[in-house]
Amino acid sequence: MRHGTSIEKQLVAPAPPPSPIPIPSKDAVEMPSSKLQRQWNTKNLGLRLGADFTSAACAASMVAPLIAIIDRSIMENASGRNTLSNSLKSSLRTLLLRPHTMLFSKPVALIFMLYGGTYLTANTLDTATSTARNKPATHVTTGTLKFAASSAANVGLCVYKDQVFVKLFGPGGPPRPVPLPSYLLFTARDCLTIFASFNVPPLLGPVLNERMSASLQKIVSGTTIAQFVAPAAVQLFSTPVHLLGLDMYNRPGAGGGVSWRDRWTQVRKNWAISTAARICRIVPAFGFGGTVNMKVRRNLMERLA
Repeated sequence: MRHGTSIEKQLVAPAPPPSPIPIPSKDAVEMPSSKLQRQWNTKNLGLRLGADFTSAACAASMVAPLIAIIDRSIMENASGRNTLSNSLKSSLRTLLLRPHTMLFSKPVALIFMLYGGTYLTANTLDTATSTARNKPATHVTTGTLKFAASSAANVGLCVYKDQVFVKLFGPGGPPRPVPLPSYLLFTARDCLTIFASFNVPPLLGPVLNERMSASLQKIVSGTTIAQFVAPAAVQLFSTPVHLLGLDMYNRPGAGGGVSWRDRWTQVRKNWAISTAARICRIVPAFGFGGTVNMKVRRNLMERLA
């Protein structure tokens, strides 16, 4: 028996010495595959995109008729085809007596395209961000990317709208190509408005809050006031740019027939009344329309979340 025991001891291999480098176990190395894959919030993605379109269409359809009427009156007044007041009266009479003629007209369709496209760009960017970052469907982004995307859509569509409007409501005669300087002036005008609508309110709002009483802040915040005041105030500077672009189309001045003094006289003549009209169009466009788009989208997304 002792001999057998000694043989068994010789067959048992000695334990290896401990390794100076710790080796992780298999359980510590392996991770669930779900953690290695990026999470995407694709729940009801098709319906969420439909909600983006629906909210943008609702907002655009509510502001398009009024803005089309105001834009037409400014164009006709600048070209001399009609006075601003007479143009407003004629369009409002058509809207009341023959609403289908106005609502399904080309000018209203162009305004619907302009603001519907702007709202839709912002909405789909929010949906894309919430999908890629696994955020709730109601998530709303802020920052440079959204500003740049919305600005590009708004400026591009607005310049296209204006070159059609000047041909529809400009001076009589066959339509002419819109000159490059007019395009550049229309682009500068829209950049001023977009900057005042998206960049100024976050900066101006806190300043207004510091100067408002606590009781007044319970009724309305400084940011809300800035959201309406800034786009309206910038029209004092963007309207002459707009009028100059219209004048360069209405009076091409081939061969130097129109001097800059003559153009400035024409701009100054229509500055005040056109500024008032543009303020009346900018408030529903960036105030009322933006609010409708935001609230309709939020309500729809809450049901789809």
